[in-house]
Amino acid sequence: VVLVDRLDPGMGTSFGNGGLIQIDAVVPIATPGILRSVPSMLLDPKGPLVVRWRYLHKIAPWLLKFVLAARPDNVERISMALASLLDRSNEEWIELIDEVNARDVLRQSGELHVYRRKEAWDAARPTHDLRRRRGSELVDLTVDEMRQLEPALSPKLHGGVFTPNANSITYPLHLSQRLFEYFRRNGGKFIKENVRYIKIGEDGAVTNLISEKRTWDIESLVVAAGAYSKIFTKSTGAKVPLDTERGYHLWLPNPGIEMRRPIVVGDHHFGIVPMTGGIRLAGTAEFAGLELPPYWHRADILADLAEDFVPGLNTVGAERWMGYRPSLPDSLPVLGKDPERRDLYWAFGHGHLGLTMAAITGKIIAELASGSSPEVDLSPFRIGRFV
Repeated sequence: VVLVDRLDPGMGTSFGNGGLIQIDAVVPIATPGILRSVPSMLLDPKGPLVVRWRYLHKIAPWLLKFVLAARPDNVERISMALASLLDRSNEEWIELIDEVNARDVLRQSGELHVYRRKEAWDAARPTHDLRRRRGSELVDLTVDEMRQLEPALSPKLHGGVFTPNANSITYPLHLSQRLFEYFRRNGGKFIKENVRYIKIGEDGAVTNLISEKRTWDIESLVVAAGAYSKIFTKSTGAKVPLDTERGYHLWLPNPGIEMRRPIVVGDHHFGIVPMTGGIRLAGTAEFAGLELPPYWHRADILADLAEDFVPGLNTVGAERWMGYRPSLPDSLPVLGKDPERRDLYWAFGHGHLGLTMAAITGKIIAELASGSSPEVDLSPFRIGRFV
């Protein structure tokens, strides 16, 4: 097995994510409630959503499909598909983490969702109800109960929800490195190159992988290139509305407070996550594609927003980061074997759940490549669903 990547292992979007394994995230991004909130989000200079005007003409078709995905019947259908993967995500992660001897990077402390305004709490209730219908365990908490779990929280909050079965990673890069070391020990090879496209033979099979420096003959190919996967879907003629939600984080190496578990801020849709060596403030969704420069103000505002929830955060020495979530308008990844080309497999578009679904995705691709039939129904994730 040969891994080809434009960056060193773990240095892409995986480097800067929030480290959350959210098995309860069965609610798609597109819901009627989110659509109602979009205007206020866009008008708020500190809001969780930004569409760069220079990119609006490119993202417009994606946004239209997003609106259609928010119909109530679609939300139910998508939620069930998400649950089919998430139900096994913890199990597969723990098995894989044990296999690579990485228990030290796994935190099993649950996750706390907090709300400062009653309006935000009320708006979130339908999503909480949907999660419970899918079998998730959510515990409503008062402010005092939340502060017993996390004393650093502000007393000026309205309420919260605790998800005891959510796990997190103490530092995502460390997990990526441990996985890569295991891959190499077991005969895997790594080539650091920027692949430009794939070549299709006369019989419809994928024959070559072409980078800036060389051409490889290949027998089987898994495309798991995140936001860059669109390069390869175009090579095959597949029509997939893949785009990127740019996410930002602010790394605080000396935060000045202690936390035991991740906190998700429901009012503003970002995470305050304790990690090895500091606290990571991670979130926001910015539609600006792969080419426009970072807007670092999007990272800076996370510290201002966090102050209302965990007062006293020390931002001295803060470091900014921006990465590219590979996002599809229905919140479902493209996952499975290509229906037309033998030995071509797709695994991209996981959006906000890339880390959460990574282990189960790898398991499914391995089963398909070995000729086995996965237990999960893959029809909701087929590459041709947007045609």
